[in-house]
Amino acid sequence: MLAAKIIFWFSLCIIFYSYIGYGILLWVLLKLRSVFSSNTKATLTQNNFEPEVTLVIAAFNEAAFIEQKIENSLALDYPAGKLKFLFVADGSSDETADLIKKYPQIDLFYKPEREGKSMAINRVIPFVTTGIVVFSDANTLLNKQCIKEIVKHYRDPAIGAVAGEKVVAAGKGEAGVAGAGEGLYWKYESFLKKMDARFYSVVGAAGELFSIRTALFEPVQKHVLLDDFIISMKICKKGYRVMYEPNAFATEAPSFSLKEEQKRKIRISAGGWQSVFMLKSLLNIFKYGKLSFQYISHRVLRWIICPWLLPALFITNWWLLYREQQFYTIFFWSQCLFYLAAFLGWLFAQINIKVKLLYVPYYFVFMNVALYLGFIRFFNKSQTVLWDKAKRSNE
Repeated sequence: MLAAKIIFWFSLCIIFYSYIGYGILLWVLLKLRSVFSSNTKATLTQNNFEPEVTLVIAAFNEAAFIEQKIENSLALDYPAGKLKFLFVADGSSDETADLIKKYPQIDLFYKPEREGKSMAINRVIPFVTTGIVVFSDANTLLNKQCIKEIVKHYRDPAIGAVAGEKVVAAGKGEAGVAGAGEGLYWKYESFLKKMDARFYSVVGAAGELFSIRTALFEPVQKHVLLDDFIISMKICKKGYRVMYEPNAFATEAPSFSLKEEQKRKIRISAGGWQSVFMLKSLLNIFKYGKLSFQYISHRVLRWIICPWLLPALFITNWWLLYREQQFYTIFFWSQCLFYLAAFLGWLFAQINIKVKLLYVPYYFVFMNVALYLGFIRFFNKSQTVLWDKAKRSNE
């Protein structure tokens, strides 16, 4: 009985901390710091700081969208001659490379062999001649001011990378259902990124839009699944910080269907497991201090620990159901209600019905199921870097 109680309360505390408590703790710590610290940092402005930048886009079989991406890139508000464009379309078997060739402003790198995004990026970075490089996914659209908003942070020599914002566009039908949960998740992630950056550093950047100092780039190993996360975290390991810029954002269409979103989430989850093993040295809080605290709280607990604590919480709660105080009974049936809501969310999603009340339980369970499946793929090595991209609703 005592063992069941210990497992129950340990699981509950860690799950609560990972998903809710960490954000609250950061908010409290930042409030306390603002009260006791007299240091006020000057507001960053873009005035007279417009370094040369290269926008790097890795595209694979994006013929349906690539011209829209190119037009969007060329329309970015940045001084002429200071923004260079480098597109790499290795392995594309459609018209992607031919369509890019129509634009003389863009440097195209193409070879018919497909080795994955990581190797494509490794191949082209040596050709970047600017001090700052911005990465963006080929299936996203950037806001006009994004480059200016990003580069202003590089006034501070301690900043090694800048993470932009991801916006999930509204979709229709099943795509709308898939995007609704994803959009809600990213709003919460944006809040945490803002808190992370103010506390010390963003814990990893997303590939939709992020930037680094070119000199800090380390070639990514061929088998890496989450190249964007690994690139940014290796910069953190060198002692630099990753900032967050919400006014630089990439808009992405939601997945075409729930099946496509699941495929994407499983790949990301497998990459999450891989990343934690690759970056295991960051678990040493005595060496990395604040960074380790943030990394464990924001990533490791949620990706690695919580998926196993959820069933432990449910099973021990069931065991304590009629043996202890009424609290355990109430909590158990609350769990049942939560999972029922998740099931109803999944059921309604199959028939393209949006019920906002069900977004949170449905997407929470959806993500954790993906983490289980990602765990299986990672350990049986069935997740390849040559993944099939998830079909988006704008394709």
